[in-house]
Amino acid sequence: MIKKFINRLLGKDVAAPTPDVAVVTLGRRVEYAQAEHGIDAHLLDENAVRVVRTLKDAGHEAYVVGGAVRDLLVGRRPKDFDVATDATPEEVKGLFRRAFIIGRRFRIVHVVFGRGREHEVIEVSTFRALLESVAAEQVAGNEKTSRAALAGKSHVVDAAGRVLRDNVWGPQVEDAARRDFTVNAMYYDPVSEVVVDYHNGLVDVRSKMLRMIGDAESRYREDPVRIVRAVRFAAKLGFTLEPKTLRPIKAMSALLANVPASRLFDEMIKLLQTGHALASIDELRKQGLDRGVFPILDAALAPAAANPQREKFVRLALEDTDRRVHEGRPVAPSFMLACLLWHDAQERWSALRAQGEAPFPALQQAIDAVFDARIGDISGRGKLAADMREIWQMQPRFERRTAASAAALVEQPRFRAGYDFLRLRADVGDVPVELADWWEDYSLGSDEEREALVEEIRASQVRRVPGPRSGGAQKAPATRAEDALSVGTDAGAEDGDGSEEPPGDAESAEPAPAKRRRRRRRRPAGGAANAAPFTGDA
Repeated sequence: MIKKFINRLLGKDVAAPTPDVAVVTLGRRVEYAQAEHGIDAHLLDENAVRVVRTLKDAGHEAYVVGGAVRDLLVGRRPKDFDVATDATPEEVKGLFRRAFIIGRRFRIVHVVFGRGREHEVIEVSTFRALLESVAAEQVAGNEKTSRAALAGKSHVVDAAGRVLRDNVWGPQVEDAARRDFTVNAMYYDPVSEVVVDYHNGLVDVRSKMLRMIGDAESRYREDPVRIVRAVRFAAKLGFTLEPKTLRPIKAMSALLANVPASRLFDEMIKLLQTGHALASIDELRKQGLDRGVFPILDAALAPAAANPQREKFVRLALEDTDRRVHEGRPVAPSFMLACLLWHDAQERWSALRAQGEAPFPALQQAIDAVFDARIGDISGRGKLAADMREIWQMQPRFERRTAASAAALVEQPRFRAGYDFLRLRADVGDVPVELADWWEDYSLGSDEEREALVEEIRASQVRRVPGPRSGGAQKAPATRAEDALSVGTDAGAEDGDGSEEPPGDAESAEPAPAKRRRRRRRRPAGGAANAAPFTGDA
């Protein structure tokens, strides 16, 4: 300070102050044997072990890394197994028959085992060097607007310091330092059964503490998605955020606006489909991130007007998703998103109909508007939109219960998803419970039972009602089930012959067959629809 003051007095130039640069400690390598870490080898994935062994046999270092090690240490079988190695992506690709180099921001290799829905992908990354943002090239835009400027570059940041490219290889000690949390910076060698730890991650796992490596504010600036990951890990693991890791979250959350929509969407799906959706929502609220970050959650959790039915509907959908994940059953993002945005679509649909639009075209327009406003341009958009659209458009068709339309509807590939969505609506009083029960019985019934169910509906809709000028039979007034979605007849025309059965004369009609005993099963509260796996890449 004195030297700077003297220089000013003498009129000498004073260099502009350099910004503070957070130095990340490289850490010290500590190895834990099996007796110390206690990882159960039965929880390992044989394909991940095969990848590690192949790399090691070729003379490279290789480890199971990150969240898989963390989950193994707490006695959970990881959902995904990632591998880290000193081999370059090209070297990794050359060792496996089905391996593909992907990514621009981070170049990694996907090693694929199996085919079809049963295939498995092991993600292999190369140890990366620890480089400060001030040493990186800087571009003014983002991944899309500055694509030409990013071409051929290995380490680039945007104006806010967010990393756009990070493909400089380095030693394992630096690779560990550039990871986000201490509990995610451990390496496990399944061959020697040794855990390598540079930042006391094992201690933090046992203390249930989530701690950022290095200066938290700088790390959030490098990658704002770490804010969302902190919330997700805290909810998933029941860990406490270390005070220095927690403190900058609210202030730095504005940086999430710079993250590509597709990447933020992927993180939101992970929040809601890892078996801790409700806990994640609570953690988002706790950190002040439940509004203004995810447009879909804004629609579902912070509507313009209070709606208890909507709140109950969303909670039931998230509860069921959590339950299915814990039971090891598949879940589909399309079903969950259809639940979160259903009431948003209903409101737009009603507004369009009030403007004079025909019911079915109004529903189509409402779906398009909601999808564009809440989901936007993301990877896998086409498949996701098609599945959600089919679930929603099936709802009015459930109101039409003729022999032809009912038979056609149960043959639809997404019938199960549509039915379980209907069951959720019945659970919150959006449609009569009897309507969902009828479709459950119909879908599980034999041909004779289905015929009896349709005849029962036909008989209930046709009765003697004196007309204004004659005593002919008239159709009974619409029931609540028929009024619940007034586009039923419009949408239902797609199902079969497009016409109702003729009323006939009630006195000449044969009595309905005796009602058979219905085969009941435990109602899944809507979520069995998740059983239809989502095959897009959203």
